[in-house]
Amino acid sequence: MKNDSVKKVVATGIGAALFFVLARFVAIPSGIPNTNIALQYGIQTVFAVLYGPVVGGLSGFIGHVLTDMSWGGVWWSWAFGTLVYGVIVGLGANKINIKSGNFGKKEIITLAIYECIANIVAWPIVAAVGDVVIYKEPFKLVLAQLAVAAVADFACAMIVGGLLLFGYSKTIAKTGSLDKE
Repeated sequence: MKNDSVKKVVATGIGAALFFVLARFVAIPSGIPNTNIALQYGIQTVFAVLYGPVVGGLSGFIGHVLTDMSWGGVWWSWAFGTLVYGVIVGLGANKINIKSGNFGKKEIITLAIYECIANIVAWPIVAAVGDVVIYKEPFKLVLAQLAVAAVADFACAMIVGGLLLFGYSKTIAKTGSLDKE
């Protein structure tokens, strides 16, 4: 049990660091102010699926806060949206069960369902409402930001995260796949 908690703490730190590096240095402008096509959500997806909701949520939240701090100020509504996103995707980890070595059509569909739910809750509900209520941002701008964020984050998570998870699944020997000679 203790070994598992150490792995999760280390995974959270590595996930947060990778999230920060991608968010800070590999941000692809979307054309909407303060909104990028975010490859880091693919990495957060991988950590959420491999280690569950706590690591998925915290690695993204910490990485998001560090990224925002490097730009001069934290947008807490979006940081908490990232936390919620990672938790929801991580809740799907048991249904995906990547550690069995399977990542086929069923697992991809399951991931897509959890990604959709995460994007609907994290951006339109948590981040957008927070922006309007806390920061008094104009609703039309927030609407444009959340639309781009939800679609781009879903696509990045499914493409980047999906490919990484598929590759990871191929490194795991399936039970009964080794024969004694």
